[in-house]
Amino acid sequence: MSNDFESVKNVARSSFNETKVDEGVIILTHKNESSKNQILVKDIDSDYIQFHFCVKGSSQFSFNAGHYRLDILEENSLLLYNPTRDLPINLVVNPDSWMVSILISIKKFHGLFSQEAGYITFLSKDNRDKKYYKDGVISPSMAIVINQLINFNLNKFIKPLYFKGKAYELLSLYFNRSEDANIEQCPFLVDETNVTKIRTAKDIIISKMAEPPTLVELADEIGLSLKKLKEGFKQIYGDSVFSFLFDYKMEVSRKLLESGNHNVNEVGLKVGYSTSSHFIAAFKKKYGTTPKKYIMSLSQ
Repeated sequence: MSNDFESVKNVARSSFNETKVDEGVIILTHKNESSKNQILVKDIDSDYIQFHFCVKGSSQFSFNAGHYRLDILEENSLLLYNPTRDLPINLVVNPDSWMVSILISIKKFHGLFSQEAGYITFLSKDNRDKKYYKDGVISPSMAIVINQLINFNLNKFIKPLYFKGKAYELLSLYFNRSEDANIEQCPFLVDETNVTKIRTAKDIIISKMAEPPTLVELADEIGLSLKKLKEGFKQIYGDSVFSFLFDYKMEVSRKLLESGNHNVNEVGLKVGYSTSSHFIAAFKKKYGTTPKKYIMSLSQ
């Protein structure tokens, strides 16, 4: 499997955040929070099964030099496997879209499910040498794991271990025949309505990041108790409401600084800091340097 990313002309070039979690198991994550489509290209040989999850927005796979295209929409998954030919990733990620992919070698995959091969359709003797394409819906329990992967904010040294656990958890949920097993694990998110409300809460705080509502106001606006708002947000996004908002504001401020169209004071005001000193302190806490030094580093 090649680790080289190819450039694509006339379209924003980007890359996956790639984490090898086990022999023959790789996790790819990507957030396109820009206003342009981004192209992600990666060579993958026929030894690998691909599991793709679009947790937000939409993306489009291109095959056979662009002659065949396959959409993957928000909250949907796509399984790809063809033992007879390589299936390189050529993915157009639309603006405001998040993708997570698990690439696992067929050898490793058979090892995980060897005793249950008959249970998984394409591992049966009749099908294991056939190409396999399957789309599906991301369940609430799967959405939690996917968001935890894409919003990972723990110590970087435990990332491979954490991702390894989440990769296998996600695969087990993917192949779980019934959602009944998820009720004890995550009782709050069995209710799809609650999931929608939590996502609405996230959209609200982002749209009002300069003057966000209090938690009580936010809970009232989406129609959940304060306790359920806190618990649900943590389960879906892996962080508290305001920790998530802080990270989002810092990312927005970093991009505004990079654009060169705003000074430090203006950027601070845009993301909700009334004084430049508070913004500078927050930026340094997140990135380990001041906004001014960060701007200077861009020109070096």
